Amino acid sequence: MHLKKLFLIDGFGALLSAFLLGVVLVEFNDFFGIPVKTLYFLAFLPCLFALYDFYCYFNKNTHSGIYLKTIAFINIAYCILSLGFALYHHREITILGWGYIILEIIIVLILANIELKVARNSVMKI
Repeated sequence: MHLKKLFLIDGFGALLSAFLLGVVLVEFNDFFGIPVKTLYFLAFLPCLFALYDFYCYFNKNTHSGIYLKTIAFINIAYCILSLGFALYHHREITILGWGYIILEIIIVLILANIELKVARNSVMKI
């Protein structure tokens, strides 16, 4: 996979995550149980990630592998943070809330793994 495309995939995925967390889960909070302040905070971060992703996609810099590694590690840190918030609010979160959190973490970690592999291969080619 071309590494520039991964920035687009990650960026649009981040926007989707921000929308789900900041709009859908807030609107249906009774079903998910994640505190609204936590949802807004977790939704804000992917907005920043999307800005970074789109900047990297449109940037003509030749060091895209380094930028891809950076977003991969940011994604992993986001997963740890999300899990930390979930554990902190474990009494409030419903089964659906846990399902959403676990599914998002799995998807983001798979993407981060792909990003790291592609970045590693791009560095090896230089």
